[in-house]
Amino acid sequence: MKIAVVGASGLVGQKMLQIMSERKFPVDELLPVASERSVGKSISYNGKDYTIISMEAAIAAKPDIALFSAGGSVSLEFAPKFAEAGTVVIDNSSAWRMDASKKLIVPEVNGNILRIDDRIIANPNCSTIQMVVALKPLHDVFKIKRIVVSTYQSVTGSGKGAVDQLEGERNGKDIKKVYPHKIDMNALPHIDVFQENGYTKEEMKMVNETMKIMGDESIKVTSTCVRIPTVGGHSEAINVEFENEYTLEQVYSILEKAPGVTVVDEPAKNEYPMPLNAHDKDDVFVGRIRRDETQPKTLNMWVVSDNLRKGAATNTIQIAEYMLEHSLVY
Repeated sequence: MKIAVVGASGLVGQKMLQIMSERKFPVDELLPVASERSVGKSISYNGKDYTIISMEAAIAAKPDIALFSAGGSVSLEFAPKFAEAGTVVIDNSSAWRMDASKKLIVPEVNGNILRIDDRIIANPNCSTIQMVVALKPLHDVFKIKRIVVSTYQSVTGSGKGAVDQLEGERNGKDIKKVYPHKIDMNALPHIDVFQENGYTKEEMKMVNETMKIMGDESIKVTSTCVRIPTVGGHSEAINVEFENEYTLEQVYSILEKAPGVTVVDEPAKNEYPMPLNAHDKDDVFVGRIRRDETQPKTLNMWVVSDNLRKGAATNTIQIAEYMLEHSLVY
C-alpha cells in the first residue's frame, strides 16, 4: 500500500501522519509531499525519517491513495492528475465539496454511497462533520425539518499562524496577524469571507454541505460561526426541529448507540462536552440535551469535537479505511 500525504508539513498533514500511526493504517511506502520550499526536508513517521518530495514525483510514483491537505487551489490543480494515475484522492479542502460529480463523505453518515470508481472524494468542513455525526441518527428516526446552529470554533481551524497569533498575544509578543482583530480575550463572528447575503463562507458551507451529506435538500439550515480563543476543538449549540415527535429517552438511547458519538450529559455533576476534554480524541461529544420549550418537536443540544482530528485528519483516514475495507481501491 503506497500512500501519499500532500501537505505533510502542515497542521492537518502532521495530524494525518499521527493518526495513521495510531490506527496502524497499512502503509508499505510513504510519500510525504509539500510545497517546493519544503521539498528535500525530512519528516518523521513511526520513528523513521522520510524526505519530502514534489507533487510531480508523487504523481509519477502512482500511489494507491493520496491524502490531501494543501488548500483548495492545490487540490483543484493536482487532484485530477493523481486521479488520472489511478490514485484515490481524499481531499480535505473545500475545492470539491459541492461538485455534483464528487462524493462528500462522513463514513458514519454516508460511507455506504462510496463506489470503486470514486477517484476524488471530498472531506467536509470540520464544523459540518461533527454536526452531521450527531444529527444523522436522529434524522433517520425523527426526520429533521430545520437546524439553527451557532459555532464556537478553535483557532486551530485557521492553521499554525492563528495559533501563533493567539500565543503571541497572550505572551505580549508582536506577531503577524491572521485575523483582522485581536483573538485573545475575544470572539470574532467572522470565519472565512463574507458573502453577498451577509453570511460568511463558513456559515454557507454548513448549510450546503449538511444537505448534501444527509442526502436531503428539504433540511433547512441557518448558521452563525464564531472564532474563539481555544485550541482544543470546535463547539456547537444546535437547535433542531423534527417532523416527528420524540422523547428525551429516545434521543439518549439513539445517541448512545450511534457510531462515533459519546454522550456526556450529567449537569448535576457539571459534566458536559468541552474542547479541553475533546482534545486529541476522535469521537463527537454530545450533551446539554433538552427539549426546546418554545415550540413542539424541537431539541437543543451541545456538540463538541476536536476539529483537527474528527473534523479533518481522522475523517480523512476513516474514508481511506472504508475504501480499503470494502475493496474500493484498485
